[in-house]
Amino acid sequence: MNQIFKQNKRIIMIVFVALAAVAYSFFQSAQKKEQEGEIFNLENLETTSESSNEDQTEPINSTIKVDVKGAVQSPGVYIGKQEDRVIDMIKIAGGFTENANQNAVNLAEKIQDQMVIYVPKMGEEGEGIVSNNDSNANASGGKVNLNSADENELQTLPGIGPSKAASIVEYRNQNGRFKNIDELKNITGIGEKTFEKLKDSITVN
Repeated sequence: MNQIFKQNKRIIMIVFVALAAVAYSFFQSAQKKEQEGEIFNLENLETTSESSNEDQTEPINSTIKVDVKGAVQSPGVYIGKQEDRVIDMIKIAGGFTENANQNAVNLAEKIQDQMVIYVPKMGEEGEGIVSNNDSNANASGGKVNLNSADENELQTLPGIGPSKAASIVEYRNQNGRFKNIDELKNITGIGEKTFEKLKDSITVN
């Protein structure tokens, strides 16, 4: 009888140990899954946070300023966008005046920051000007440098055509650097009216 009791007790102990081992294994497995779930949720949270920050990034400011001159209703400096064309800026400036030579300007050209758009009047000497930034203009605050500009650059000035541009270069070659912008009036064909139109667009620095 005692032997049977001892055997049963041994069987019970073995079963108890086995159940304890199974319970411990189950507990460990559950804890591991919980930790993995926390890591997964943390990764999702970080990803969501990054996406949210990206969504909140402000767009780059794409506005640019253009100086519209000549035969327009309201000459001045206006703000445009990178996709705007010359015609868009002229419309913002109130449109053409009655005596504007609309055919003298490339209305389809895209605008750029610090661009000068000059619309001549009918019969006015020189072509319409759409002056973009170049290395010379950037170095001179957006103005054409009389002491370094070539004939093509000089022709971007209002009232300056090929003949006057050539005269400016010839004058510079014969007399040296311009000492001031008023010296430009020494060139034949450039009087007070022409000088007034271009004086804000030139420099000798």
